[in-house]
Amino acid sequence: MGNYPKIIQGGMGAGVSDWRLAQAVSRTGQLGVVSGTALDQILSRRLQNGDPGGHMRRAFDHFPFPAMAERIWNWLYIPGGKSPDAPYKTLKLIVKDGPREILELCLIANFVEVWLAREGHNNPVGINYLEKVQLPHLPSAYGAMLAGVSYVLMGAGIPLKIPGMLDKLALHEAATYPLEVDGAQDGDDTTMRFDPRDYMECELPALKRPDFLAIIASNLLSTVMLKRSDGRVNGFVVEGPTAGGHNAPPRGKLVLDEQGEAVYGERDRVDLAKMRELGVPFWLAGGYGTPEMVNEALAEGAAGVQVGTPFAYCTESGLDERIKYDLLQQVSDGRARVVTDLAASPTNFPFKVSVLADSLSESETYAARQRICDLGYLRSVYKTPDGKLGYRCASEPVKTYVAKGGKQENTEGRKCLCNALMANIGLPQHRPGDYIERALVTSGNDIVGLTRFLPDEGLVYSAASVIEKLLQPVAVTPRIESAEAVVA
Repeated sequence: MGNYPKIIQGGMGAGVSDWRLAQAVSRTGQLGVVSGTALDQILSRRLQNGDPGGHMRRAFDHFPFPAMAERIWNWLYIPGGKSPDAPYKTLKLIVKDGPREILELCLIANFVEVWLAREGHNNPVGINYLEKVQLPHLPSAYGAMLAGVSYVLMGAGIPLKIPGMLDKLALHEAATYPLEVDGAQDGDDTTMRFDPRDYMECELPALKRPDFLAIIASNLLSTVMLKRSDGRVNGFVVEGPTAGGHNAPPRGKLVLDEQGEAVYGERDRVDLAKMRELGVPFWLAGGYGTPEMVNEALAEGAAGVQVGTPFAYCTESGLDERIKYDLLQQVSDGRARVVTDLAASPTNFPFKVSVLADSLSESETYAARQRICDLGYLRSVYKTPDGKLGYRCASEPVKTYVAKGGKQENTEGRKCLCNALMANIGLPQHRPGDYIERALVTSGNDIVGLTRFLPDEGLVYSAASVIEKLLQPVAVTPRIESAEAVVA
């Protein structure tokens, strides 16, 4: 399959797959991947915490546009860090045409994360984006490319326009990206535009165009991507419904089991023979976190596998240490449980949730939270009655959402993933009345199998040990094809 990694570490957002985890994986020769979700907020909060360890400052000093770097630093950095109970600054929400300071923050935040992940070695590093989170795509990808990212991976949608966008940005040329806008008609201006030369402070040589891997859940989507993308698709990650995070909805009529979870059937299985016929590399994801499954994937013609959950709980991941310990203790005790919540995500995609005390997975904790949407990554864009663009989220206050033309039934059970994901990595917002935003952790169904990565004593293991165990030799039993073959 060429010089491809056998293991792709899943890009788990927001900030779980941070630069430390990606660097640790890439140092082993496999593909470390940073999550590109909400990096502007993550960088902002790291700077407001005083940049412990000085890592952000080190990356800022290598950013090619020093005036921009100094503006962002002076705006957000707090020497010694903010008071522990003080709220983080509320940033403006990104919209179709700005604001400029947030676009700059997106640009440098993606640069910083990739630069730190690449620091100290020469192996490839990837970045993972969600197609549904469209508004930051252009400056985010450009920032990652300035830092030398080798792979861009994207799921949660149909990213037909990403390959062409990467082609343009590699040449520092103006690039566009079409927004999905509810109620838009032909002729409406729904296209985002980004010209790197509006931000460049010096001339730069052309950038390396990263390979693009589309994350898919059907053969149809793989064919559509190859035929209709406006640039080259370099490969696919074929993700099954047991993977963590957002899952593709079941095909056909929705059927629920006794626990109220969606039932996936034969129509949701990807035909790997057809994947091989496409002639591009692919990796299998969702339940492939064992050496036996890695071998099985290779035998099916895959270049390798993408694995997330085992890396989410290793030493180097960005997951909050208390959460990491509590969930690993559940795994060790045989109590770990993951459910597919059909309503949790405002995106309408099913979302895997790890059941954890004092988190939004508990109905009481969810009910006690005041609905607020002040990060806004999962907002959808709609056309207002006066022809302008508006932004709404099914997890914002119900009256607000309905006033924007949303249906009230769409708000039921919708959880604020944006704020919860910040809490997952130890950066929760502090609200008036001493309320601190609660976590909502996502894991794949294979969380119960993490015992194979745990040491004989304790709950601590490294990313390198995950790689080592996934790639350990496995005895292969020869297949007997038929009785005739035995006789022969």
